[in-house]
Amino acid sequence: MDEPIPVTRTVDHGTAKLMPDVDRERAWLLTVDGAPQSYVDLDEPTHLEFEYTRRLGHVLDSVAAPGRPLDALHLGGGALTLPRYLAATRPGSRQDVVDADSALLDLVGEYLPVPADAGIALHGADARAWLESAPAACADVLIADVFGGSRVPAHLTSVAYAREAVRVLRGDGVYLANLADASPFAFLRSQLATFATVFEELVLIAEPGVLRGRRFGNAVLVASHRPLDTATLIRRTAADAFPARVEHGDTLRVFTGDARPVRDEDAVGSPVPPDGAFGIG
Repeated sequence: MDEPIPVTRTVDHGTAKLMPDVDRERAWLLTVDGAPQSYVDLDEPTHLEFEYTRRLGHVLDSVAAPGRPLDALHLGGGALTLPRYLAATRPGSRQDVVDADSALLDLVGEYLPVPADAGIALHGADARAWLESAPAACADVLIADVFGGSRVPAHLTSVAYAREAVRVLRGDGVYLANLADASPFAFLRSQLATFATVFEELVLIAEPGVLRGRRFGNAVLVASHRPLDTATLIRRTAADAFPARVEHGDTLRVFTGDARPVRDEDAVGSPVPPDGAFGIG
């Protein structure tokens, strides 16, 4: 039997590598310019290897009754880890995946294809431009996991962008975003202030070490107009291999402090990660 071999290809925004996992027969790690982007197990799409994707999965599990199909919009595609997860856990879901790197989508489609009946449509386009052209109230969930290199692009951090997210979500819809920052959390606090201008409920999920300022790391932002199931999120994230804290309500308002919402003209990308923050091997 032929062993899977790594694949390297120049894509629109860097050099992508697909590397097989020697411990799982049909599992692959995707990196772009050395930064890990996605992990996919083709035989077990519910396996979420990265901790931040597991936290996003916990939120997706809690936003509706188990198994209920959702209309989902993904900004940022990677190797389609979360679209595959939703297709497996909520069959019949309709999903649009938007990624500015069309060549990366082609690479993933060639080597890690999704079933034709999975209900996943791929779009090579800028995330905000696609969002602005999308119909109103077309999605139950919007998942933003967009990184230009290792930074969240500036045009996906402003109040104007947040208003577009609200517009495409249904009244009980939920917004999820993968962010990254470190103490003193100027970027993360600004994002909380920004999304608080358009959503009534906010939740932040991150490892305690990140929130205490000990290291750079991911933080999952969840926003909605309706109360979120924080009890379930607290229980599930606490049971993970790397437990996380779920901050909300007064505690989160104190964390946000006097941060101001971000305007388009003032927007900047998330901070550059320190060397090795998201490295592998």
